Amino acid sequence: MTSHAPRPFGRALCAMITPFTADGELDLDAARRHAVALVAGGCDGLVLSGTTGESPTTTDGEKTALLRAVREAVGDGVPLVAGVGTYDTRQTVRLAREAEEAGADGLLVVTPYYSRPPQADVEAHFLRVADATGVGLMLYDIPGRTGTRIEPATMLRLAEHPRIVAVKDCSYDLLGAAKVMAGTSLAYYSGCEELNLPLYALGGAGCVSTVANVAPRQVRAVLDAFDAGDTEAAARLNGALVPLVEAMMASGLPGTVTAKALLGAGPVREPLRPAGREAADGLRAVYDALLAADR
Repeated sequence: MTSHAPRPFGRALCAMITPFTADGELDLDAARRHAVALVAGGCDGLVLSGTTGESPTTTDGEKTALLRAVREAVGDGVPLVAGVGTYDTRQTVRLAREAEEAGADGLLVVTPYYSRPPQADVEAHFLRVADATGVGLMLYDIPGRTGTRIEPATMLRLAEHPRIVAVKDCSYDLLGAAKVMAGTSLAYYSGCEELNLPLYALGGAGCVSTVANVAPRQVRAVLDAFDAGDTEAAARLNGALVPLVEAMMASGLPGTVTAKALLGAGPVREPLRPAGREAADGLRAVYDALLAADR
């Protein structure tokens, strides 16, 4: 059986949406209900204010209020990872300290974007944030959005810091991930739905899933089957999820938009726009087919 690294934030994590009211304000009651439902559905932990949580368009105060509300709803036993990454190191440090104070168990810190810093500066940025708090960091490697990789050599050096404990991997570089996992104790979480099972099979810690917003039990079941040694069942369950993954994550619409269309969790904030009727109906048909097949 594949040997897995420690799982500091659990195994099946949801990249949780941020619900809004009809007029676009933060809906903390809906957030509490959704968080409780996700945990009941099999999520070990929740990632708040990430890409799916619309972090670019929520205020610092809203991020803190969301974290406090979800912590109140799910209690102390569920790991909460708070997205605090920005392109400004000082701002990221400030948000990290505020999240720690508000009850975060971990911090999701994305590579500084837009300015495209060289690797030495990327490394220094993460070290500054790691030195600023007492909670663990999950580095968010998503070059398709940031324009900058966390190169494997940089990751190997960062792994030496005691509070840099995990990676949300959206690099689409299984070779690089395998190299870092072999040389460190970093917990690698897949951030790309189609690679959840492949990365797990290589020794990853689990996944941070957008699709889990609407199918938490099905996302977890793939990992459960693999852990039980039934790789055939894991592949079959993963295959059953593929149509929904494709509809939600590869249809030309962001996962935030597609998840909210299925959940009816209020609007998205501009510049994003809600799914149109045709897209929403298509999503619903795929989702209903998954639920029907799962009965």
